[in-house]
Amino acid sequence: MRSKIGLFSSMIALVLILDQITKYIIRTHPNWQYTDLIPGWLGFHYTLNPGMALGIDLLTTPMVSMVSITAALLIMGYVIYNIKEATTGYVVLMGLVMGGAFGNITDRIFLGPVQGFEGMLQGRVVDFIHFYAQIGDTPIFPYIFNVADMAISVSLITLIIFHKRFMPEESKDQVTDTTEDAPVAESSSESSESTSTP
Repeated sequence: MRSKIGLFSSMIALVLILDQITKYIIRTHPNWQYTDLIPGWLGFHYTLNPGMALGIDLLTTPMVSMVSITAALLIMGYVIYNIKEATTGYVVLMGLVMGGAFGNITDRIFLGPVQGFEGMLQGRVVDFIHFYAQIGDTPIFPYIFNVADMAISVSLITLIIFHKRFMPEESKDQVTDTTEDAPVAESSSESSESTSTP
């Protein structure tokens, strides 16, 4: 269990460090803030996101911050509570998800004063990766994102696609036990019927 917690914590730290380093570089180097990496396809476009993912702006910035913090703590508590039965793949992927969540939460808590906004929960999330390829006049992916978003998205998509491989071992054992117990129950029922038949 300790090794899994260590792995989980390492994945969180890895994403958090990479996310904050890349954001710091973009924030402090104006010449990188609007740069084409692959002309017509990929570039940097520095922006501050006050709302939720994908540009959704339904709540105030402090409310979004509180919701994000609460959700992250609940998910982290759930993972740690079930970590003993979790597979290694599940631990790694959920560590990446939590690292991404804490990367964006760090922006919201600490970057408010740096960005010129008052209050600890007023910080805007730094986004800068822009995949701006188009089909005709329609952008393939119109959103600007960051390393934290990449870690969250890739991990969740992987969990959805390969959920049978990465699901907690306890769930697999329960399914196996149920399958194995079914014939026993049927055999007991048949044996009981044959005994009661004159």
